[in-house]
Formats: sequence, C-alpha cells, structure tokens
Amino acid sequence: MEKLPRLPVGVENFEDIRREHFYYVDKTGFIEQLLKEYGKVSLFTRPRRFGKTLNMSMLKAFFEVGTDPALFKDLKF
Repeated sequence: MEKLPRLPVGVENFEDIRREHFYYVDKTGFIEQLLKEYGKVSLFTRPRRFGKTLNMSMLKAFFEVGTDPALFKDLKF
C-alpha cells in the first residue's frame, strides 16, 4: 500500500514540502498569472494563514538560479 503524503503543519518552505513529500495543493499556475499580468510592482495580499509565505518560497525556488527543476516535476507550471 502506498504511503499517503503527510500534512505540512508548520512547514512554509516550498523545497521542504516537495522534497519530503508533504501534501501540496499546486499553486504554480500563480507563476503564469504573475508573468502574464506583468506590472512594475506586485502586491500580494491574503488573510492570515492563507499561504503567503509558501507562495513567496515557491516563487523564490522558481526564479532562483541553480534551483533543482525536479521540484516542479508533475506540477502545472
């Protein structure tokens, strides 16, 4: 029987979530939206506990030179 992913309670780092096989709701479509709707400044507002830190960590991993592309394997973007 395949082991189910764990819930990432208290884990806010995208790389940790992907490498350690935590449950993750794919939000990489956000990257495409961000690139298509280019602006000089982007303001990211969300209520508390809605994933701002995780989204910023995902963006950092996507745009940072030298990040392992395998982190985005099987994700939308």
